[in-house]
Amino acid sequence: MKKKQLITLAVLVVVIVVSYYGVTGIKSFIDLKAYQKQVEEITISNVNLSKVEDGTYTGSYEVLWVAAEVKVNVKNHKIEGIELVKHKNDRGASAEIIPSKVVVAQSLAVDIVSGATSSSKVILKAIENALNSALK
Repeated sequence: MKKKQLITLAVLVVVIVVSYYGVTGIKSFIDLKAYQKQVEEITISNVNLSKVEDGTYTGSYEVLWVAAEVKVNVKNHKIEGIELVKHKNDRGASAEIIPSKVVVAQSLAVDIVSGATSSSKVILKAIENALNSALK
């Protein structure tokens, strides 16, 4: 009788472990698909700097696993500097060069950092949101 109970218990443990990791795996897959869709749908539009008054503007943007918050300093209708206040990322730290690229180009139309596409797009969208907040 004990051997039968032991086998039943072992089977139950295996079922619980497989169920847990199966559900976790399915949730991870669903989250990944949602994240990819969120990133794919990010569109970056240039902002007419001639309409942006002097000042410092904050903006942020977030998708499932990546977030950015920036402060954009504008003077004489030019972007003087961009501070990356917060950047929650996985492997996208290399995208932290994006703000300096925007300052040099005076435009949001800069190249995305290869291997850090999600972070690049999120940082650019945060900058766009900061500049757009100046127009309201």
